Amino acid sequence: MLKSYFDKTLIEAGCDEAGRGCLSGPVFAAAVILPKNFKNKLLDDSKKLSDAQRKELRPVIEQEALAWAVAQVSVDEIDSINILNASFLAMHKAIADLKTSPELLLIDGNRFKPYNTIPHQCIIKGDGKYLSIAAASILAKTYRDDLMDQLHEQFPQYHWLNNKGYGTEKHRKAIAEFGATEHHRKSFRLLPDQLKFSF
Repeated sequence: MLKSYFDKTLIEAGCDEAGRGCLSGPVFAAAVILPKNFKNKLLDDSKKLSDAQRKELRPVIEQEALAWAVAQVSVDEIDSINILNASFLAMHKAIADLKTSPELLLIDGNRFKPYNTIPHQCIIKGDGKYLSIAAASILAKTYRDDLMDQLHEQFPQYHWLNNKGYGTEKHRKAIAEFGATEHHRKSFRLLPDQLKFSF
């Protein structure tokens, strides 16, 4: 059973990112403030849910959250500032877009770059422990998946409809055969043996 809050007295925003380990596409992040009495038996870490379950939960989260926001950081920015900083930036953007100002940030993971003066708590595997982080993980994941599905229409040879930009064998084989697109992260090791190809 996921916890409803870390501190009952504070307005808490759960934050999580999606796509950090992908070879292509932006990194997304979401921030979600849920009511303290929010309950949903299905809500869990997005990785434990099916695509259908995530799609079912997204409108529920958006309708019942006190505030929510989703943000992304582009491939060019990822290559410029590195994926860790890009993940923090995406979270910062999402927090900045919240219509209600949080008093505490619950961050999935073990590291975070402080946002303004808002205190934060890093929670390892937090998306499997707190409802607000789980909700953020679902929004970040579904919005990113939607974008990768759209990009798949332009670049079907990379199988993004199925791999969402992660480095599956099919994806890497396609990179070896067709080269990289403008949506691939040039700072990432795209091929195991780093075969040379033009960007």
